Amino acid sequence: MVRISMVRIRHSAHIVLVSMALLVFTACATLGPSSLSNPQAQSQQAADRIHAANTALQRGHADAALKQLGALPPSLPPDVQQQALDVQARAQLALGHRVDAARVLAKRALLLPPAAQAAEHQRVVAILAGLGSAGLNALFPTLAGNDPLKPYVSQALAHSGKATPLALPQLNEPVGTLTGASAPQGFAMPAHVALLLPATGPVAVASAAVRDGFFAAYFHTPATQEPRPTIKVYDTGGTADGALAAYQQAVTDGASLVVGPLSRGAVGALFSQASLPVPVLALNHAQGNQPVPAGSAEFALLPEAEGAQLGARMVTSGLHAAIVFRGNDDTSSRTFAAFKLEFESLGGQVANDIVLQPGDVDFAAQIQAALAGSGSQTGVVALLRPDQARLLLPQLRLARSTLPVFSTSMVYSGDENATADGDLDGVQFSDAPWLYDAQAGLPSHAMLASQLSTAAGPAARLFAFGMDAYALMPYLEWLRSHSGSYLAGATGQLTMDAFGHVQRTPIWVQFQGGVARPVAAGLEAQPADSATPTEP
Repeated sequence: MVRISMVRIRHSAHIVLVSMALLVFTACATLGPSSLSNPQAQSQQAADRIHAANTALQRGHADAALKQLGALPPSLPPDVQQQALDVQARAQLALGHRVDAARVLAKRALLLPPAAQAAEHQRVVAILAGLGSAGLNALFPTLAGNDPLKPYVSQALAHSGKATPLALPQLNEPVGTLTGASAPQGFAMPAHVALLLPATGPVAVASAAVRDGFFAAYFHTPATQEPRPTIKVYDTGGTADGALAAYQQAVTDGASLVVGPLSRGAVGALFSQASLPVPVLALNHAQGNQPVPAGSAEFALLPEAEGAQLGARMVTSGLHAAIVFRGNDDTSSRTFAAFKLEFESLGGQVANDIVLQPGDVDFAAQIQAALAGSGSQTGVVALLRPDQARLLLPQLRLARSTLPVFSTSMVYSGDENATADGDLDGVQFSDAPWLYDAQAGLPSHAMLASQLSTAAGPAARLFAFGMDAYALMPYLEWLRSHSGSYLAGATGQLTMDAFGHVQRTPIWVQFQGGVARPVAAGLEAQPADSATPTEP
């Protein structure tokens, strides 16, 4: 009985090997020289190989499946590529190679129609989540900033409750670099746009600035003479229920794209709907890790993004330790948390974290203690509103500090006041390029600020935000499917990650003679000169 069983086992194995050989021979035999120049024949040959690989995988031979796929030509029609990548990912999973499988599916997601991409993104996240928190924590720091897998790993860690540094945008090529007969490359303006903004309620003032910026971009005729959509404005009343009702009315009215709502609660309520028949460009980020629905996107001026950019800026400037002075408000706290994550992930260290209370005016003791252990690679981070920053900087000079000082847009009110802001000389901060007319192709900030109150002062950033909301509309699909493509906008260079989040890269500005001026012309941020001390 033992001998018969062994013979049967060997006989079965022989049948499997013969079957595999026939599959390989069948797929290879079709690749004769006479057929290589025929695209239809190539597609059929590729389909045969994919079928053979899938059959091998179903029989438990993942390595053989990968060999079959490895022989495919590099250029294939998108639908054939999708099939091949799906089999390849399943083969890698069968071998226990979760990271390799995730990479393959991330590549495959770019080939899928927008409605199917969200499910594929979640599939990638789920595969990576299988690594467990320890595996994800070990993997994350090994990925380069421009690694396509990094946002997925970050998302998987977020689902496990672990905060991670933001994946900073990688900028490769601006949109519209090639022009066709009637419109720039990637340009596809929706025909009917619904703008959902509150005319009343707690964010009505902010809403007015966004609305004015949106229509300023609409009426600004670009050189390429792109077609304009029809736009209808809907009042959300400043509530989540009002936003849902406005969205439903916009759908009934035939909108092809909905822009808004503006508040985080309203965006969360809209994103929680079972389905969104018309895609949305939301103008805020929903609370928590609520995913963006398939085909939609979200755009927000997040303090976390500026905090992360600040962390990267300091490291590229050669600074590896930070003395932080910050306010006790929510914006300062959120900015600091993101700064710390990014800075430490790049090898930096927060040497001091000093929270200044409202009403405090004498910071001498905190400054002396913080400066005592500082070195040549230390920088000061001032996450403060203008009034508090104007108190801190003179006291740093009195303490004879020569450390460079960095901040975010929160340090500048937007109103030019050379006398008051002279105390801030030397401070570098990130901000929207439009405020400094540092981005070509946009209407003049000075001109609009002289005509519209919403384009001046603190509201100007929201005005720029509205301009960018309009500018993004025709490029949403292009940005979604072309990683690294960016739109040169009023608030910065705008890209989109795999999860529908619009990300922005601001410019860097420095106070000189009490006036905020771009560190470098245009949008190319240059490393700060860490050897330039703060004036004594």
